[in-house]
Amino acid sequence: MPFHARLALCAALLLPTLPAANALAEDAAVASRLDARGIKYEVDEDGDYRVTYNYAEEGRTQLVFVSGRTESIGGFRVREVFAPAAWVDKDEIDGARALALLEDSRRQKLGAWEIGGGAVYFVIKVPDSVDAAQLEAAMDIAAEVADNKEIEFSGERDEL
Repeated sequence: MPFHARLALCAALLLPTLPAANALAEDAAVASRLDARGIKYEVDEDGDYRVTYNYAEEGRTQLVFVSGRTESIGGFRVREVFAPAAWVDKDEIDGARALALLEDSRRQKLGAWEIGGGAVYFVIKVPDSVDAAQLEAAMDIAAEVADNKEIEFSGERDEL
């Protein structure tokens, strides 16, 4: 087999592994930022970083996730910080409540409400270049906004 054919074959075999290597680098970037702030986390099956906030005085917890991957748009690398606040069916998120969430999104200075997989999430999309303190601040905001909305929708129930 000629050298250039072998080189092309090697390149074809290696290219599919590059995104995986890049994903590992992104994961390490999130882990190092969370570690720098002393934040305890678990990596879920999707590769997202799961953090449980504990509001001891209120006797509540709130889940917050940092996406284990980034997306690119217009030259920006963006990472999502998201926190679930309600179940669409269980918490009866109908048209009126969805419109109220859109209105609330307009008032938010950072982040907005989204629906996915049967849940309502508060999502903050940050440039991946944020430092550890900024990432933690986004997580704090997402947790507080989502937990307050969970109380509004479900009362005392604390599932998310």
